[in-house]
Amino acid sequence: MSKKAWIFSVTVILMLCCIVGSSLAWLKAQTDPVLNTFTAGDINIELKETTTDYKMIPGNKISKDPNVTVKADSEPCWLFVKVEQSENFVNFMTFDIAEGWTELTAGSGIYYRDAAASNSDQEFDVLKDNQVTVLDTVTKEMLRDEKFTKPTLTFTAYAVQKDNFTDAAAAWTAATDMSK
Repeated sequence: MSKKAWIFSVTVILMLCCIVGSSLAWLKAQTDPVLNTFTAGDINIELKETTTDYKMIPGNKISKDPNVTVKADSEPCWLFVKVEQSENFVNFMTFDIAEGWTELTAGSGIYYRDAAASNSDQEFDVLKDNQVTVLDTVTKEMLRDEKFTKPTLTFTAYAVQKDNFTDAAAAWTAATDMSK
């Protein structure tokens, strides 16, 4: 085969390939993209109290209204309140915890409840009837004793996500683990 004939043959073959290739139609499909946007979950709580005057008079009830609020749009959570009494508190006063709270372990002073997700704020009283009671056994002498240390009651609220915690004890550990 001569060089001219060979070039002609290659040219014809290339032209045929172009014609055949351009006339072929492929079946194709494509979806619209699906966008996944990941938002951050969050829990927001607030502990407040409006009462401030706590005069001890034997037998009297003192208004005391600590209240924990799980703010709107928070994730479902384990809600805790830690109630700490001064050493001498039991010599002067008593109180009961409001309904819905469960003590984590007997005598711990740590109470918990389950708070569901909500579009509005959820408020939870800590003390039953929002009060403490001064014991009727308290005397004037006890209150005026030079060694008298004023009794105190301290409240601290905590919350941790409900997801991935099956019990309150594990949730409490996570809520108070300051290394995370």
